[in-house]
Amino acid sequence: MLMKSELSKKPVRRGRLRLLLGKTYFTFKRHITWLFSGAEFSTVGTETLPVECFCHKTPLLRKLKDVDMYLQYNKITNLKLAVPKIDRMIIKPGETFSYWRSIGKPTKRKGYSDGMILQNGGFTAGTGGGLCQLSNLIYWMTLHTPLTVVERHRHGYDVFPDSNRTQPFGSGATCFYNYGDLMIKNNTDQAFQLALEVTETDLKGAWLTDRPLRYSYEVYEKEHIMQPEFWGGYTRHNLIFRKKYDLSGSLIDDEYVVENHAVMMYAPFLPGPADN
Repeated sequence: MLMKSELSKKPVRRGRLRLLLGKTYFTFKRHITWLFSGAEFSTVGTETLPVECFCHKTPLLRKLKDVDMYLQYNKITNLKLAVPKIDRMIIKPGETFSYWRSIGKPTKRKGYSDGMILQNGGFTAGTGGGLCQLSNLIYWMTLHTPLTVVERHRHGYDVFPDSNRTQPFGSGATCFYNYGDLMIKNNTDQAFQLALEVTETDLKGAWLTDRPLRYSYEVYEKEHIMQPEFWGGYTRHNLIFRKKYDLSGSLIDDEYVVENHAVMMYAPFLPGPADN
């Protein structure tokens, strides 16, 4: 069940000084964690693992209301810089993949451009903007494998309506350097490898492995809610679950994955009593 305490929270606007101090603190804390956590981190491999266990692609360009297209073209530039850092990344048994530790800080000196960054319920231009498309893709693909997501951050705001949405709300992972990380651990007995490519039209990805999986997965949502709040806005909530099947197609598990809550930045269509 959705946690009722989360359903009606009003967004908090923090001052610029508090945001700066918080960012400095958590950035430093993340570096300390990388150095002293004792985790063994994944590395880019020279070989390509032979078995594809799940693949997906997302379009590079979308028509978004009030968003200048140059931000999306710059996003493509940013993706072309980030993808080679983690393409062919192999996570061996016991190892952990860290999105930001692998990619590094996106800076103008490295060639990153101003892309779209979601911030406080809106969007702005920022260096390295648009890399959330890559973390979203990796997270969605990972949900279809036995890999374990040990850190993932949800989007706190739902900025754009569900135009041509093909995945459940809340099935992505936002990222912000470096403390908003996506971390994935391999608790299995086989190796997994990321395969990524930026084509003319799409960001494409796949998880490869060294031998066929014993299971397949179906990711879906439960208890999806859009509702008006007492403070004048709208919020959106759901639960993400996944079904696990054996090789014969028999359901062997139906497990909870994550709970999502977001403030909506547009007025949704809410059905009346006659529509229910």
